[in-house]
Amino acid sequence: MAEEDDTKIRILQSLRGKICEAKNLGPSSGPNRLRDLCTFCTISLDQEEVYRTKVYEKSVSPFYSEDFYFEIPRPFQCLSFYVYAKSMFQIRDLPVGKVAIRKEDLYKYCGKENWFQLQPVDPHSEVQGKVHLEMKLNELITENGSICQQLVVQIIACQGLPLISGQNCDPYATVTLVGPARSDQKKTKVKKKTSDPQFDEIFHFEVTRSSSYKGRSHFHVEEEDIEKLEIKVELWNNGNLAQDVFLGETRVSVKILRNDSVHKAWYLLQPKGNGTKSKPDDLGSLRLKVTYTEDNVLPSACYTDLRNLILKSPDVKPISASAAHVLGDICRESVGYEALLPVVRLLLHHNRLLPFLTSVAALELENTQEANTIFRGNSLATRCIDDMMKIVGKSYLNVTLKPVLNEIFESSKACEIDPVKLKEGDNVEVNKENLQGYVHKVFTSITQSSSSCPPLMCDVFRSLRQLASKRFPADPHVQYSAVSSFIFLRFFAVAVLSPHTFQLRTHHPDPEISRTLTLISKTIQSLGSWGSLSKNKLASFKETYMYDFFKLFQEDDCIEKVKKFLDEISSNVSKESSGVEDSFVLKEGEVHKRAQGRKRIGKKNFKKRWLRLTNQELSYHKQKGKEALCVIPVKNILGVEKLDESAFTRKNMFQVIHEKPLYVQAGNCVETNSWIEVLSQVSRCNPDRLSTFHPSAYVGGFWLCCEVPNESAPGCKPCTAAFLANIQLDIDCDRETERIFSFFSSSRSRLQKMEDVCAGMSVYLGQQEECSAFTIQDPKETFRTIKELGEVLDDLQAHHDSKGASTDEPGTIENPIVGKTA
Repeated sequence: MAEEDDTKIRILQSLRGKICEAKNLGPSSGPNRLRDLCTFCTISLDQEEVYRTKVYEKSVSPFYSEDFYFEIPRPFQCLSFYVYAKSMFQIRDLPVGKVAIRKEDLYKYCGKENWFQLQPVDPHSEVQGKVHLEMKLNELITENGSICQQLVVQIIACQGLPLISGQNCDPYATVTLVGPARSDQKKTKVKKKTSDPQFDEIFHFEVTRSSSYKGRSHFHVEEEDIEKLEIKVELWNNGNLAQDVFLGETRVSVKILRNDSVHKAWYLLQPKGNGTKSKPDDLGSLRLKVTYTEDNVLPSACYTDLRNLILKSPDVKPISASAAHVLGDICRESVGYEALLPVVRLLLHHNRLLPFLTSVAALELENTQEANTIFRGNSLATRCIDDMMKIVGKSYLNVTLKPVLNEIFESSKACEIDPVKLKEGDNVEVNKENLQGYVHKVFTSITQSSSSCPPLMCDVFRSLRQLASKRFPADPHVQYSAVSSFIFLRFFAVAVLSPHTFQLRTHHPDPEISRTLTLISKTIQSLGSWGSLSKNKLASFKETYMYDFFKLFQEDDCIEKVKKFLDEISSNVSKESSGVEDSFVLKEGEVHKRAQGRKRIGKKNFKKRWLRLTNQELSYHKQKGKEALCVIPVKNILGVEKLDESAFTRKNMFQVIHEKPLYVQAGNCVETNSWIEVLSQVSRCNPDRLSTFHPSAYVGGFWLCCEVPNESAPGCKPCTAAFLANIQLDIDCDRETERIFSFFSSSRSRLQKMEDVCAGMSVYLGQQEECSAFTIQDPKETFRTIKELGEVLDDLQAHHDSKGASTDEPGTIENPIVGKTA
């Protein structure tokens, strides 16, 4: 098993982006029904919905503004965005239109906002999956002794067929030989409740023998006959009493057998050849930002040299000559500082982040001339610290801000204090009182949260405080502003403004709540900015209404609370844990759970439940907010694994193993993956975790996977490896190193330019114009790093070329052929 893992390439996919807005939804001709309807958007991988926005108020041009990010846990053909109209009087949501982008075309739109015309939602175009076929020509001697040709078609299997009404389909296939004057059709048996049917059925079609046939050892179909014949395979869902549902088709020309006596390949299913064409009506348009990332992660040993080069970055003097700093320098113009995130994660995993952050912060302070501008720009140092806070500070935000934000969202009190924006009937004094109450709760929650601040953040703040005092020894306040510029301005204020981007709320807030959050965030920024409570700082407010509102907080105790908080999170005294960890919610949502302790027969055993996971326990409830029906302490979780689809003929199932398995079905593949990841992460340090598990269920007196009749028998399959780290973070170091490699590779021209500048500076010992684009303190040391990087990158590229060559052949299950349509 270890040897197999050493050669395995992992293809890891992720998708991030934004559903921005729509324009002119609905048909342009006829009565516009959408004016009285609310709309929402969904994202689907093929035909599986994996994300849904909230419902937006009546408008033909709604502003959605919803960010999304998720890992894609399975192969897919097409990414689709649907717009639906929702009405109180409709049983089903009405599809307005869709944007469908094939996987191979996603790179065209990477990282940019684009307007897409909505296309009609046609049932015959909603397909997914692939089919495995084998074709060959045989000679056949008829009863009268003549020889004719026989086409043998074997439909072997299908994979990835869509769900029908959320359940596995009952698929069957039709195989048709199509020619100018013939259409011979045959049909497979129906396979019950599966998206990956195994057919293994063979069909024979008699083909008119060639008039030029002479020999028996080799016969050839005439060219004109071959051109006209093709095999059409259609997949259908058996509807029993209802109408059968089309699942997809592919067509293969018989002429492919001219060169091969046997043709065997996987084909992608396509929309119906004569399906409904696009309607002339303009259905509106959708503005989207989509970034699809596919990492081909090689075996770990391939990354050793590049990983070591990044990990030794904190020790390089000067820090600007390190591989990590060089990466940020050369990628700054193309992707900003986006390339630094995998560097931060890699250094974080190996406990090398603190010295690196200290060094890059010291470099930035060398170039800072005014104490009041300390860490205010978007630099390499500030971006790295921002990324660190977002990674390690998730639970801190959950404990500190989430309860207050939930109250703001659920109570929805009016807080507008701008006289120009007041609605009719609003009372500005009441609104001001509401806003003041919210600000007080947020401010108090923050300033009393020092005990929950992650130790790494405290270590970084302590380092920043010392560096700032050393750089500006005459300014007694700079030690506080160095810390407050991050913890208030770049952490808490940003999280209040955009809670959905920090997973504090599921969706973007509506306009009224968004405005409330903006006012709170602006006030928190000013309250937390050291010195902002002095009289002269009030002049910085451009808006008179904010000037008047902020005067409500001109109290000495506010200054003292901020100072005390900053002291506590950046002091030299190491924090000691109280031993009692605050409970906070990691994930919750609606699932289907299989009843425990009942007879294992019947669908009624699956009940809709609300699953809730905190850092201390997993519980399920009849509905959200109701009392728990069952509570499982996290420390009792022995394993979290996927469950074979065959166990209950249901997709997207996983099991939480404790005293006995808890079987859960999530809504889609992304949700399944997310639940498994977060449950595995929170329980992976449990000392009693199992090493083996049963991938299927115990039904009818035996395990379906290994047929062992003993329910307490040890598992028959090794558990998924759980990689332990000093911090409770799930960081895939090989994937992060692959991301670093891809950023370096896409910026090789900039790397070469930086190398040339270093060489020129070393020869002429002078400052050149080109070097202003880079941070080069020591050209010889930087040149040495770049040369070493070049060798490492070339070596890693060679590994990619050798590993990837074997997977390029079309027709494999990983690289199916795109079938033709009529």
